[in-house]
Amino acid sequence: MNLTELRRDAEKAAKDLEAATKALEQRRAKIREAQKALTAKLRELQTAERAFAQVRQPLSDLVGLLYQQPVGGDVAGLLSGDSNGDTLRAMTGVTQLVAERNQVLEESSRLQAERERLAAEAQELRAGTLLAEAQMGAEIKTLQARSDKLVKTLTKALVKLGIKIDKVGRAALGCDPTKVNSAGEFPNGLIPKAYLCPLQQPGHQLRADAAIAFISMNEAYRKRFGKPMCVTDAYRSLAEQQSVYYRRPGLAAVPGRSNHGLGLAVDLCGGVQNFRSAEFNWVEANGKKFGWFHPQWAYSSPFEPWHWEYDPKLGSLL
Repeated sequence: MNLTELRRDAEKAAKDLEAATKALEQRRAKIREAQKALTAKLRELQTAERAFAQVRQPLSDLVGLLYQQPVGGDVAGLLSGDSNGDTLRAMTGVTQLVAERNQVLEESSRLQAERERLAAEAQELRAGTLLAEAQMGAEIKTLQARSDKLVKTLTKALVKLGIKIDKVGRAALGCDPTKVNSAGEFPNGLIPKAYLCPLQQPGHQLRADAAIAFISMNEAYRKRFGKPMCVTDAYRSLAEQQSVYYRRPGLAAVPGRSNHGLGLAVDLCGGVQNFRSAEFNWVEANGKKFGWFHPQWAYSSPFEPWHWEYDPKLGSLL
């Protein structure tokens, strides 16, 4: 597997990991919303039960008292025909109270059933949450392991080609293509050294994706011409860009606007700097296979046959 394939696989693994992590966060957000709604519902239910209890107990006590001490005589008077209007009204009131008491009992049963339903729903939500998090956590762990393995494999391949990653050969942040976005967060010309990947040409560095693509192109160039590509400049710090700008007016970008400051440009020598030389023509014809191209402006204004740039979008298609 070549560097381009390793880089592509590592980037895909990182994207899969990012997507899985995002999906987990989205699920957690939905669960938090569901739990919030459930808690609010339980709180409303508790409020309704407290208000209901204020009505239930006095009514229940009153009905019990009426059964113990009937108003206006007992039921026998009503059955014997000796009952008067007061007795009938009293009995009607008792009947209404009993009906209201039964209604209260029904409402109490309904509230209890609702409480049980919500409690079961909460328990099911908690169980489902634990299961989903365990499953997604295992998936993320597997994706993380795969991503790490691919980056280590890529790092070993770079080391074999002469790239000095670090003293113990571990995957450095600067040569990890899955960390490209981190390098992109820094201002032009102010990318820390730890976020840049060294080239085979001593003293020169690029952003990880551009560096890996350039190293791949360098190996193809070496096979064609029997020598590595010659580099006069790659990443430039803001101070270096300012120096070049003042020394070569009209031939350097304004400090803070150069692709060199993004770690996405190189200036080449060894024959490539000579327009329409065999070396120039080869890079022009083959550079895009590796994501590198000669910008249109560099053909004429200003004329810079030595200047080449890396296009992340073009490189992502490889």
